[in-house]
Amino acid sequence: MSHRPIHFYFRGAIRQLDGVAPTRTVLQYLREDAHACGTKEGCAEGDCGACTVVLGERVDGQLRLRAVNACIQFVPSLDGKALFTVEDLDSLGMTGRLHPVQQALVDRHASQCGFCTPGFTMSLFALYENHPECPSRNTVCDSLSGNLCRCTGYRPIVDAVPLAYAPPRIGVDRGAVLAALDELAALPALEYVGAGRRFSAPNNLPALAAARLAAPDARLLAGCTDVGLWVTKQLKDPGDLIYLGAVEALKAIRSDAAGLFIGAGASLTDAFAALTTFAPAWAGLARRFASLPVRNAGTLGGNVANGSPIGDAMPGLIAMGCEILLQQGERLRRMPLEDFYLAYQKTALEAGEFVLGLQLPPQPAHRHFRTWKVSKREDQDISAVCGAFIVDVSDGHISGARIAFGGMAATPLRARATEAFLLTRPWNEATVTAAAEVLAHEYTPLSDMRASSAYRSRVAAGLLQRLWLECGGAITAPRSLADLEDAL
Repeated sequence: MSHRPIHFYFRGAIRQLDGVAPTRTVLQYLREDAHACGTKEGCAEGDCGACTVVLGERVDGQLRLRAVNACIQFVPSLDGKALFTVEDLDSLGMTGRLHPVQQALVDRHASQCGFCTPGFTMSLFALYENHPECPSRNTVCDSLSGNLCRCTGYRPIVDAVPLAYAPPRIGVDRGAVLAALDELAALPALEYVGAGRRFSAPNNLPALAAARLAAPDARLLAGCTDVGLWVTKQLKDPGDLIYLGAVEALKAIRSDAAGLFIGAGASLTDAFAALTTFAPAWAGLARRFASLPVRNAGTLGGNVANGSPIGDAMPGLIAMGCEILLQQGERLRRMPLEDFYLAYQKTALEAGEFVLGLQLPPQPAHRHFRTWKVSKREDQDISAVCGAFIVDVSDGHISGARIAFGGMAATPLRARATEAFLLTRPWNEATVTAAAEVLAHEYTPLSDMRASSAYRSRVAAGLLQRLWLECGGAITAPRSLADLEDAL
């Protein structure tokens, strides 16, 4: 396989990059090589948002712009894309003037030390480009969930957004960017070698299957939101990399009579949008899963394949009866997602195999489904416990139950004793109270810095009682601050 340089659109032109290590981050490239120091280095793990940049891709014939964390994106993943940093805002037809987002931040006194301001600006720039009309305050807050400020605080930053929508409106020249992306798309699939390591980016499923069989020990890389930290925080060498982001077929999402299929390469943003349409009770977890820049880069397939016992998506997927589809060469196999996890961060994935996608079966109308995350912070926090519940009710009795938890064992795990207890019993408070007692003793969770074992067990039982309060008709008042805001 022949080597070619990395190609991407940057500063109004297609750039070529060669000779850098495949694990060099976009942030390192910007600050140390391109001397574009407006993008700041803070946490180097995708939490603080000081390094936020915006990536552009062609999706369904349109330019899609999304904010991501430059500190945990590897430079070869830029291939075929457009990159925008805070310095680019000066080139949008406003020579000598600030971009409307920047001007609004100035007018609202939304910057003090200024270190975090470029990151906030780029998150708001993406919001501005993606919303022709001024979005709701909740949408603004969600778009800033990946940006931290310790000086100004958030109110003046959020208050600046409506000011940015005052005319004149300034936007990216989408035609020029799309033309450049079309030129990039005509290049052969990226095979890049640097610092003794290979970065392969096959651009179709057969090529991916062949590459995986040829290099079963290579590290599969999707959104880089986990592997990136191995490099920046643990100083690990992940070895040769096979990048999944160029395989469009892996990003497929479809809903039909068979249920919902989500390709392994679909971003968390797109996957959660589909899950929420499929079952609206996913909405709360979707909003609190990491931050928007992380959801824009990370994939649902990567979250599932990672095998973390606190991966927040898995309990809900398991409760809904999700199957995982695996491919090895031309062979396809599927299994219940709960059977995919064998031990702590050990899965049933075989050599030369990769995750193709996830299939959720249709959900009956009489089904109650909820999934909740419990953590110390509302945004950007690791779960202490994540629970998911399905209860099927027929003629006032429980005809089916599936309960799964993350954070309670070495793998995401179903609460089978509690499920068995619930079956055939009346769907009422007494049943749920008794089942909560069973659930409180079903797991033996560990104690760590996030929560004690006793706390986790109490929370798990409490979430089952919350299911009754929400789905059993016992609560008519708003159940959360978001519900209260909607009611007002």
